[in-house]
Amino acid sequence: MLLEAIEHRPKMNWAYTVDKETIHLRLRTKKNDVEHVDVVGGDKYAWDRTKTEIPMRVFASDALFDYWECEVKPPYRRFKYGFKLQGGGDTVWMNEDGFHFTERKNSDDFYEIAYINPEDVIKTPEWAKNAVFYQIFPERFANGDPSRDPENVQPWGGKPEVDSFFGGDLEGVRQHLDYIQDLGVNAIYFTPIFKAPSNHKYDTEDYLQLDPHFGDIDTLKKLIEECHGRGIRVLLDAVFNHSGKTFKPFVDVKENGADSVYADWFHVREYPIDVKDGIPTYETFSFEPNMPKFNTGHPEVKKYLLEAARYWIGEVGFDGWRLDVADEVDHRFWREFQTVVKEAKPDAYIVGELWHEATPWLQGDQFDSAMNYPFTYAVRDFVALGKTDARKFSYSLSAQLARYPQPVSHAAFNLLDSHDTERMLTVADGDKNKLKLAVAIQMTYPGTPCVYYGDEIGIDGGADPDCRKCMEWDESKQDLELRGFYKQMIALRHEYAALRTGRFDILHAEEGERTLAYRREDDEATLIVALNASDRAETIEIDAGTASAWEVLHTGEAEAQQDKKLKASGERLTIELPAYGYVVLKAE
Repeated sequence: MLLEAIEHRPKMNWAYTVDKETIHLRLRTKKNDVEHVDVVGGDKYAWDRTKTEIPMRVFASDALFDYWECEVKPPYRRFKYGFKLQGGGDTVWMNEDGFHFTERKNSDDFYEIAYINPEDVIKTPEWAKNAVFYQIFPERFANGDPSRDPENVQPWGGKPEVDSFFGGDLEGVRQHLDYIQDLGVNAIYFTPIFKAPSNHKYDTEDYLQLDPHFGDIDTLKKLIEECHGRGIRVLLDAVFNHSGKTFKPFVDVKENGADSVYADWFHVREYPIDVKDGIPTYETFSFEPNMPKFNTGHPEVKKYLLEAARYWIGEVGFDGWRLDVADEVDHRFWREFQTVVKEAKPDAYIVGELWHEATPWLQGDQFDSAMNYPFTYAVRDFVALGKTDARKFSYSLSAQLARYPQPVSHAAFNLLDSHDTERMLTVADGDKNKLKLAVAIQMTYPGTPCVYYGDEIGIDGGADPDCRKCMEWDESKQDLELRGFYKQMIALRHEYAALRTGRFDILHAEEGERTLAYRREDDEATLIVALNASDRAETIEIDAGTASAWEVLHTGEAEAQQDKKLKASGERLTIELPAYGYVVLKAE
């Protein structure tokens, strides 16, 4: 055994509580190096009476490591533990003190979960784990009240520019709730709606006022009420990292410099504030002079922003927040933010815009989830761009599950594109089959899927602002077949809990190949997802376990393939896959 590769820490994603009586423990070993692992543990005050051995299983693997996991239910909410590893004829015991080649006589130097405090349990909202989101950029979804159009509004459907307006508003969303509900989604994510001069509203002027171009507060409350009546939750986007140039405290600092009562609300390096050689003399988002960065450690700044956080949840009725540029705000602010929001609505869903590793924010004290862009780009590289083979893609999928506690993975915000990226159809060079394959993965992978408005009818678009086109409402210009596909995949996810919170196991992923198969399983159903990301038909053979017959639930091929049965030969199952095709099977 390569001892140097073995890792465990009694915290974060390695040891965490999922409810008031259950602990998840994880261990990392060199890939294919260890044959069996047991957790040796018990209560520190009753070691001899409670000592037990619990087998672990490999739940994920990447290019270098295997990741082991087990569930423990200590009888008295306390647990001291170590690990017993076997491989290559050797047995090694591991605890806080390191590695040993004989079993320890007591638990003095073992790892410890001192007590399962309910307040320390990592909880993510149950509804979010069962949600399929629909992202709406309000200015581009639908114009339902032309009386609120900006003065410079352009005809609907024109080419989007950085500063163009087309008149989308909240009444337009309300008028199309039947469309949204019919798609099958049960949650909406709105980009910002606060008063701001831009079309995107990430340059906030007033955090407590709705932008009048979108509607009034009564319209908003009516929209949220109607959404809730349809079983649709509503998530609101905001940026607490920076304001806009028209935010009154910043205007005061521009006018009064260091004498402004708001001078400490921002990070000013030099007065008067200015832009020199393209660099503002004050901290900003990027080097954008119109987006001055808040000093979120300042008491008055926190008071103002946290009141906004409470107001839109507690009084207006939103069900959670998506937080822009979340990684540039201090952790203490986010901990206070979570307290305020969860007090206003205990099952509020908090999602941070974090493009990379998000562990520091996902320990149960700040966010429930993060924008899962690592998933986005792994799918793009495999399906649309052909940059990775099946094995490397499987490593990416597995590594993401190993990275976070299970409750976080089940609520991970899984997107294929957004207002900040090229649309998936464009990345796929217009190939609808590639888009379908990507969606099939998205809807069958652990986490919370999000559909960007218009993807379901074939809207394309390059980088911002091209990805922010107007929604197409002329059905003759919509891809209705594609929309039907989205409806079917969303319905399939809703039907089987195994696709949402079941176990995930890779069954087939070979180096140099582009076919992949994985299993999703819970106590109610066992499903297999097999897919082919190549431009030619492929046949794969996988281990089907004990099931001898499999029902085809969904496939990218013609409808005639639906309801087909596949028979296993012994424990082996042969699956034929068309180019850029997939199949979802259910054990009978």
